[in-house]
Amino acid sequence: MLRHAVALDYPTRPVRIIVGFAAGGSADIVARLTGQWLSERVGQQFIIENQTGAGTNIATEAVVNSPPDGYTLLLITAANFINATLYEKLKFNFIRDITPVAGLSREPAVMVVHSSSRPILFRSSSHTPRPIRVRSTLLRAASAPRPTFSASCSRC
Repeated sequence: MLRHAVALDYPTRPVRIIVGFAAGGSADIVARLTGQWLSERVGQQFIIENQTGAGTNIATEAVVNSPPDGYTLLLITAANFINATLYEKLKFNFIRDITPVAGLSREPAVMVVHSSSRPILFRSSSHTPRPIRVRSTLLRAASAPRPTFSASCSRC
């Protein structure tokens, strides 16, 4: 269930965007570009704060433990979803404690295997194995158009 809130005068003070990776990486760059764009649009400072360690769990825990007032945001990557399945004793429940606000980017995921590999079987929700055919898509991926960064705000 998604929750949402409406605020008339938001933000009235600086907003922190917490990134679970070191400065200079792709997640940090997305956060800094987004923070700059938001600062220009809403006239308030967005501070990017890198809290590395434990595969983004330190950053996630910091956001979960912050006041739920919208002034501490978390840049989420696939690592956050993966951690929810890998770690048995986290001090937070990612699905329950984090509310999505906006989608910032989409990246394709590619698995590279040897061409002689057999099909990989994954279980579907109907418990019937369904084969995933292994094909050479490297040339298609290399020639695909590059994604562009865009953002829009209906109220801005």
